[in-house]
Amino acid sequence: MSGTLRVLGIEGTAWAASAAVYDAAADSVVIETEAYRPDSGGIHPREAAEHMGDAIPDVVGRALDRARELAAGDVARDSAPGDAEGGRREPPVDAVAFSRGPGLGPCLRIVGTAARALAQRLDVPLVGVNHMVAHLEIGRHRSGFDSPVCLNASGANAHVLAYRNGRYRVLGETMDTGVGNAIDKFTRHVGWSHPGGPKVEAAAADGSYVDLPYVVKGMDFSFSGIMSAAKQAYDDGTPVEDVCFALQENVFAMLTEVSERALSLTGSDELVLGGGVGQNDRLRGMLREMCEQRDASFFAPEDRFLRDNAGMIAVLGAKMYRVGDTLAVADSRVDPDFRPDEVPVTWRSGEAVGRPVPSEGTVEGAEATVSFTDEGVVKRRLPKSYRNPRLDERLRVERTREEARLTSEARRHGVPTPVIRDVDPREATIVFEHVGAADLRDRLTERRVRDVGRHLATVHGAGFVHGDPTPRNVRVPDGEGPTYLIDFGLGYYTDDPEDFAMDLHVFTQSLAGTADDPDALGAAFEDAYRAAGDERVLERLREIEGRGRYQ
Repeated sequence: MSGTLRVLGIEGTAWAASAAVYDAAADSVVIETEAYRPDSGGIHPREAAEHMGDAIPDVVGRALDRARELAAGDVARDSAPGDAEGGRREPPVDAVAFSRGPGLGPCLRIVGTAARALAQRLDVPLVGVNHMVAHLEIGRHRSGFDSPVCLNASGANAHVLAYRNGRYRVLGETMDTGVGNAIDKFTRHVGWSHPGGPKVEAAAADGSYVDLPYVVKGMDFSFSGIMSAAKQAYDDGTPVEDVCFALQENVFAMLTEVSERALSLTGSDELVLGGGVGQNDRLRGMLREMCEQRDASFFAPEDRFLRDNAGMIAVLGAKMYRVGDTLAVADSRVDPDFRPDEVPVTWRSGEAVGRPVPSEGTVEGAEATVSFTDEGVVKRRLPKSYRNPRLDERLRVERTREEARLTSEARRHGVPTPVIRDVDPREATIVFEHVGAADLRDRLTERRVRDVGRHLATVHGAGFVHGDPTPRNVRVPDGEGPTYLIDFGLGYYTDDPEDFAMDLHVFTQSLAGTADDPDALGAAFEDAYRAAGDERVLERLREIEGRGRYQ
């Protein structure tokens, strides 16, 4: 086709029956979509599948007509004068790409069947695309960023991804339900129809802040508690506008905070947003403001690429086709639990390179600035302008108090931590002894990782968690010497093995985003914890990893 590259994409993971044609030469995308909108409640898998069965042939037909028009234009340009046949007859597209998952199984199977049949009829290759990676890649493609962190915020998913060692690694994710589904649960309780997100956004415009739970555990987050509290507040007579306002302020601040932690952990200064919830103005505003505050770049694609769409499937399908990452029909089975970190990233080269953390001057961390002075290390939790002022003050004061208390408590139990020289909770400031020469992120070794395993076993035995044990929150010396745990601001007292296991999950998950050999280091970490701690915590860790959200 005259050296052009065109790919037809088909999307149908849940509600959007969509087809698109991507013209690589023009970098243009034509998208055809017919949405499933339930009369009441959320998405019903059987009804959604019936919608796919009815709508996919129509949207594919319209997209294919557009591809034929483009191909006819190519033929006309390439034909010699008087050529009655108008040149060679070729397929209107070079490949057919489709969403293999994650998504609703009945919907995925309809889309997969349509894609296989079309690829065979046109005699072109078949490309199987991970829906969540497509959300990430369309942002990377249209922004021109090199190696961004990506926040995927959609109905059924919520996670933060970054590239390392040939795959997109999940740095943090929801511990229960996707962000859009969580909001929909509240709106169904109120009696509003699907989708609930736009209705919450509209109601929030007239609301005021009320207190609701805020749950961030290291790089992960949870929405179940805040949804239950929001329902209860509404039932107790709190104006729905106020509940919607507080719901957005808390949920989106949680997503923004974890995105900032991912930027800090990886050393990246680029963030892209993906997923249908990304159409919310307040979420985009928070992320943009956070990035401006830390001198990072932020990009959100236009709305048609944020909500589920075949355009992103076609664009990533073209990248995969170019490097020969195609599927035989026999190997094209769909996968409703297809995780983004299972996908070999064949279409890009190079490696994400994090920036080392300096040991002098002032450093911008995930939630605080750290200044290295003659008096010690001064940590200041400065106001986060993206957060509601009332919520922000509460978090800064509470976390400063907990950090001071648990840092000293861990030290009393034999875990190396910096000595606290001064603390001012109202100003959210702590002065520490200066320890270590570098963060563990920049000097990952088996010995130091084993130290972290033993240290966490000790604090768990003492009845509390660290809360955010990533390689950024461990300090190591140049040579021999102690491995220090720092930054206990998300810690709390508990006797629940689930909480202890989440500490382990946060550390092993963060290794995947920072280490060249995360599996070996993770095994060494668990061996050290097992020798010093409670085996039941590791059993609970396996349960966490085995849940649907982590499959």
